[in-house]
Amino acid sequence: MAQHQKPQSEYAQHQSSFKKGWNLENSYTTLPDMFHSAQKPVPVRAPKLIKLNESLGEALGLDVNELTNDKGVQIFAGNDIPEGSEPISQAYAGHQFGNFTMLGDGRAVLLGEQITPNGERVDIQLKGSGRTPYSRGGDGRATLGPMLREYIISEAMHGLGIPTTRSLAVVTTGETVMRERVLPGAILTRVASSHIRFGTFEYARRFCSEEDLKALADYTIERHYPQIKSSTENHYLVLLQEVIQKYASLLSKWQAVGFIHGVMNTDNMTLSGETIDYGPCAFMDSYDPETVFSSIDREGRYAYGNQPYIGSWNLSRFAETLLPLLHEDEETAVNMAQKEIATYKEHYFSEWFGQMRAKLGIFDKKEEDEALISDLLQIMKGASADYTNTFRALTQNNLDVLDLFEKPEFKSWHERWEQRRREQEESEEDSYELMRKTNPQVIPRNHLVEEALDAAVEKEDFSVLESLLDVLTNPFDFSKEQGKYCSPAASNAPYRTYCGT
Repeated sequence: MAQHQKPQSEYAQHQSSFKKGWNLENSYTTLPDMFHSAQKPVPVRAPKLIKLNESLGEALGLDVNELTNDKGVQIFAGNDIPEGSEPISQAYAGHQFGNFTMLGDGRAVLLGEQITPNGERVDIQLKGSGRTPYSRGGDGRATLGPMLREYIISEAMHGLGIPTTRSLAVVTTGETVMRERVLPGAILTRVASSHIRFGTFEYARRFCSEEDLKALADYTIERHYPQIKSSTENHYLVLLQEVIQKYASLLSKWQAVGFIHGVMNTDNMTLSGETIDYGPCAFMDSYDPETVFSSIDREGRYAYGNQPYIGSWNLSRFAETLLPLLHEDEETAVNMAQKEIATYKEHYFSEWFGQMRAKLGIFDKKEEDEALISDLLQIMKGASADYTNTFRALTQNNLDVLDLFEKPEFKSWHERWEQRRREQEESEEDSYELMRKTNPQVIPRNHLVEEALDAAVEKEDFSVLESLLDVLTNPFDFSKEQGKYCSPAASNAPYRTYCGT
């Protein structure tokens, strides 16, 4: 359960003796009423537990045995409410594909905040639990395929060491949901440091008072950045600085593993800096910055190569919400915000080059590294080389497995790379060890995810899913058993992902 912030002061009541089970608090309900609506999940007919994340349940301090019995399943389905829960749906807005709109939890209910054995505070949310005041005409439900997809990808991201929401459980509802066809209904139990989004602040800025905005900002600082309270600087300016650095780091990690979010709207950006909302996401096979998988991203706004720049655009929208808190003079506030946003580019590229140096087994920093990295990527693009497998082969020092390695331009680059590594103090074995820790052998390849989902949804065979999840738990293992999960899809047919709403 890495990445979660330990709660502080009034939002933390860490108990000296911890008893396994639900230990829920509801600090978000202390915010003004316009930020949330009381909302119980809509009961379902015949819930069935499909997948339970037992290790996560243990980390949360829950009794795993109780989670698998009928009462536990009824809670995951929304038919029963755990002790201490005050269920709500959250209000927020956001820029979707660049256009502002009012949103909110249209198919999700927050049960409360679980206080874990080590004092962390994490949201427990049911996704697909029925209509809410923010459903905007939707049915409030989810289908099995997209919920299992979020389970697979979010847990794979956790295995890769990337800040992310987690998946605790998936249940089927015993009911059908109409999308492009009739599909089995399902509910995902999602765990997050919080569900406070850039869009939550956009909602407060657009529809609430300055006092309400300040209350949201103070709550966010208290919950995620309590160290700010000891700062003598403007607390809201420091909040902006912290979030900028969080996203520079997060986006660099996405890019380093070839992850494409697919729908980087501002309502899908959390103040905690965790990846959230795994809808039309996917991992890149052949390296190409223009790669887009999402069926709804027709203009390529959220293409792989655009993600770092969209990060800056989204942060700018967040910064705009803080203007009344940064300074009473609007022009001064704008200048303060612009100055901070301008630092994002430097933060991002510093983080990304650090990630890429590590992928090449380089410990120190030299001016020539930028060209070394960019030249390799250009060679990979020209050869349509598989992104993950190129770095995997370099890590294993196995230059016979890819056609790319026979190209003269690669051989020239390889000599430069070998020379660069000899120039550093660390040994060759140290270099390869760094690469093994940085370059995953396996990722949730699109065709493997689809195979697992097809078996689960169409055949009720969950063994393919279980095997894939076992492999993704330790992507840096480099074991022979992982070998069959490393191959790209046999077909070069265009791959498309869908949001599932």
